Amino acid sequence: MEIKITKTTVSRQRPDPNNIPFGTYFSDHMFLMNYDKGVGWHDARIVPYGPLTLEPSAMVLHYAQEVFEGMKAYRTADGHIQLFRPLENIRRMARSCEKLCVPQIPEEDYLQAIKALVEVDADWVPSAPDTSLYIRPYVIATDPKLGVHASYTYIFGIITCPVGSYYPEGINPVRIAIESREVRAVRGGTGFAKCGGNYAASLHASELAEKQGFSQVLWLDGVEQKYIEEVGSMNVMFKLNGEIVTPSLESGSVLPGVTRKSCIHLLQEWGYEVQERNISIAELIEAAGSGALEEAWGSGTAAVVSPIGEIFYQGRDYTINGGKIGPVTQKLYDTLTGIQWGKTPDPYGWIEPVC
Repeated sequence: MEIKITKTTVSRQRPDPNNIPFGTYFSDHMFLMNYDKGVGWHDARIVPYGPLTLEPSAMVLHYAQEVFEGMKAYRTADGHIQLFRPLENIRRMARSCEKLCVPQIPEEDYLQAIKALVEVDADWVPSAPDTSLYIRPYVIATDPKLGVHASYTYIFGIITCPVGSYYPEGINPVRIAIESREVRAVRGGTGFAKCGGNYAASLHASELAEKQGFSQVLWLDGVEQKYIEEVGSMNVMFKLNGEIVTPSLESGSVLPGVTRKSCIHLLQEWGYEVQERNISIAELIEAAGSGALEEAWGSGTAAVVSPIGEIFYQGRDYTINGGKIGPVTQKLYDTLTGIQWGKTPDPYGWIEPVC
């Protein structure tokens, strides 16, 4: 794929390298490519970061036909820049595109676009410990037409932003609330896809929980509100009596996380039995009360793993592992971040070098 590159003449404002907020300071350039029915994807370009021009009637604004992804670029101690399992994100976005009736982007073009943009803005990849460059690819429907059907035109874009350490003061376990009234996704819907509607559906319950002092919401299934699905915008895992249990993906209402998949691979290699199955809230609360629930954590691109120290359900708090991070959670975090930042060898072929 030929990518036309137009570089900016004025660099954007940069954050304090020792205090980088998430998703606030965007890099100098962005990647754009257009799609027209009958033509396909065309006009790949890297241009200065700036506003997009859309018709007020653009279908994405009215019918939410859009998908996105999230990944990171990491700077190693010797100054090289690398990606972590980018093809997993690219293939997940392909599944999201299929569900939302968005045209597929060839894998090799997608990866080339990411690497080209990161290389153009290589000096935006921070070097402070535990910092990285967050990468946000997205596709939006742009047909200027009202009517509920798939668009005939699209924009594929990629923007990036430097992000600081998710745990600037160390990994502190979070307090979460189990949501038993509202739901995030339902069987047969878009739960497995990474699209904005799923996140919009989570905002109301998340804001209410935050006002009550909780960091995240633990979602239950949308049919019976009986089985655990996700925590906040992350997958969730539990250590029950020495075994690892995580919600199954079979319902199609749980996002198939790249970090989740990586955790399962590592855990199985370390000799743990990992069960991907339905976990009822009754089972979890019973285990929490008896002490059988030894550890709990969320997994995702932003945090890698986020230990859960306390869960709240029906007016009662349940403390996990004394409110401290557990040894399995810590080992997962250390291993994954070690590979991502090049501190430890990558025996799995998960790293994709950029420059």
